[in-house]
Order: sequence, then C-alpha cells, then structure tokens
Amino acid sequence: MILINGRATSEIEVTDRGLQYGDGLFETIAVVSGRAVLYASHLKRLEADCRRLAIPVPEREVLDKEVAHLCQGISRGVLKIIVTRGSGGRGYRSPPQPQPTRILSIHPWPDYPAISSEYGITLRICRTPLGHNPYLAGMKHLSRLEQVLARNEWDDPMIPEGVMLDLQGYVIGGTMSNLFIVQEGNLQTPDLSSCGVAGVMRAFILEQAFALDLKVTVCSLTLLDLKRAEELFICNSLMGLWPVRRFEETEYPLGSVTQCLQRRIYSQLS
Repeated sequence: MILINGRATSEIEVTDRGLQYGDGLFETIAVVSGRAVLYASHLKRLEADCRRLAIPVPEREVLDKEVAHLCQGISRGVLKIIVTRGSGGRGYRSPPQPQPTRILSIHPWPDYPAISSEYGITLRICRTPLGHNPYLAGMKHLSRLEQVLARNEWDDPMIPEGVMLDLQGYVIGGTMSNLFIVQEGNLQTPDLSSCGVAGVMRAFILEQAFALDLKVTVCSLTLLDLKRAEELFICNSLMGLWPVRRFEETEYPLGSVTQCLQRRIYSQLS
C-alpha cells in the first residue's frame, strides 16, 4: 500500500523535485507485529535532516496516523517514508514556499537468509568511492547514485554487501549498512563527518555499547585496520547486526563482543 500526501495512490507529479533532483530524504523502518521499530529515532533524524535541507517538517500527528494505518496488521514488513521538497517546476532554485510531498509505503520483509545473522557473512571491496560533502554527510537523502553504482559492481548472492571507501581511501561503511570493528575488546566505527549515512541502528548500537560499558571510538579507519580487526560486523535497521566472517582474504571469528551486542539488540527490540 502507498500513501502520497495521505491519499492511497501511486501517482506522483513529474515535476516533483524528489524525482527531478533527488531533493528529499527517506527512512527505511522495520515493522514487527504492527509496530514501527525505532520509529522515534527515525522520525528524529528525518525531522533534523529536513531542517538541514530547509524542507518543511511533516506534521508529527499526521505522520503518526499514517504510519499507524500502514503498519496495522503487518506481522513483519518494511515501512518506507519519503519526504521531498514537492513540485517546483524546472530549474534548481527552490520555490519560495515549498509544499513537501509525503510518501509512505509498506513492503514485504527482505528474504534475508537466517545464516547471515546466525553465522555471519562475506564482504567485498567496492571500486566506487564516496565523495566528500560535509553539508550532506550523515543524511539519508535521496541522491544515492554512489551506492547504486557500488552495488551494481557484483552479482554474487553469497556476498550480500560491499565496503565503500572515500576519495582518500578511508573506510566509510557498506552500500546499505554501517560498519564496526572490534580491536582489543573495544569498538571502532568510521567517522562520518565528510560522507556516509549515520544510520539509526548505528546510533542504537552506540547507545547499547555505552550501556554495556564498552569503549567506542569514532575515527578514521583504513583497510589495514579492517584486516587487523579482531571482529567485524555491519548493521542497519532491517538486518539488525550481521557478523562478518570474511572480508576479501581476511577471516574473522564469531567474536564475543559481536555476539553480546547482537543479543542485546535483539532483546531490546523484540
């Protein structure tokens, strides 16, 4: 089901700036037993990023009602929320008083193999780099061409994710995920001040690590750091946390820190 500005329709104006220029934002949210998981955190990011882009923030009460309507009766699914600057004719200049477009849609749960979360996955490196733009860093904006190009680099179903670097060769994350390493029992995750998406699950893991008295460092990470790591895992709002067992030629154990965080996350969100 799709709601566009509250109406059940799949038709959108061809002049919508989200379609024309990627001028907007989106959130991808897990739905379990009719409940949008970490909804408050997703909404907080959406509202903050709307303000960063000077897009009028959707009315909270309206959005809450639409989300509740779409999630009702869904045992397990995916909710996507898109907010664009709305229609504005041709040209980059925004209309003086934009009327945002609000798109909510519900989708089937991805066909993730159970082995991905239970045993772990294999990662590969992507050739496509992420460009630097501190003004957009951290946002989940609609302009995702870098991720599209990176994900189209391979078609091996046994490799569900690839690692993306920035223009200087530092590790940023996956095409659809954030990344953590464990070194000497402590967590490290890439600095996203120049590029990348600051995921809601990433933020949740940082909170849980603090609750577990785990030291966390946000820093620049290299490929050598990944190869030397004791443990490696990726995360997003749908997969939760997936251990990485192999990255290129490096193999990793199913480590105790990864397992502890995984149990903590699932217990908190179930």
